[in-house]
Amino acid sequence: MGKEQNETFLRVYERLHEFFGPQEWWPGETALEVVIGAVLTQNTNWANVEKAIQNLKNAGLLSFPLLQAIPLEGLAEYIRPSGYYNIKARRLKNLFQMIEEEYQGELDLLLGDTLKNSRENLLSVKGVGPETADSILLYAAHQPVFVIDTYTHRVFSRHQLVPEESDYHSLQEEFLGRLPGDVSLFNEYHALIVAVAKEFCKKKRPRCQECPLQGVEEE
Repeated sequence: MGKEQNETFLRVYERLHEFFGPQEWWPGETALEVVIGAVLTQNTNWANVEKAIQNLKNAGLLSFPLLQAIPLEGLAEYIRPSGYYNIKARRLKNLFQMIEEEYQGELDLLLGDTLKNSRENLLSVKGVGPETADSILLYAAHQPVFVIDTYTHRVFSRHQLVPEESDYHSLQEEFLGRLPGDVSLFNEYHALIVAVAKEFCKKKRPRCQECPLQGVEEE
């Protein structure tokens, strides 16, 4: 069953890639934008994150020293479009403080650290959970880590490819154990799961008959 299951996970990817095409994630011009976006995208849609990042760009604030120096209240105003802006400003400040303390204020040092060290340090930041940490590691640091979210659980549990009770860690282990450790594959796969979940595998009223994954678990 193990080999068959591995092939099923790859077949899911192939179907999604054929249907949706390349997703070209993450939509950020620099690693710093990706890091900021990973925090701001919590509990909002990407269009709102883009507005917040554009505010920072327009103000000429997209550099680590400037973001570290700006007062919390000022940062919150700039990222207001992302929602929960006071909370997210604090999370960003917590993240910047960790980078200051652990990496001498050099984002590149965080991104160049070992996967184990960088993940532990990211998860030590108040307000940064596994999904946010892994998004930073995959999309900014280009580390071979698979990002899990509610869409991943929904799509794969509905197709009975993972147990319904799977948590973040066990679900991530499923992907890491069944796929080649390829950063570009992980990048594209996660984005494609988001795409199919939003368009077909909706939380309510899923469009199962039209879904490109219909019957994939039976092949």
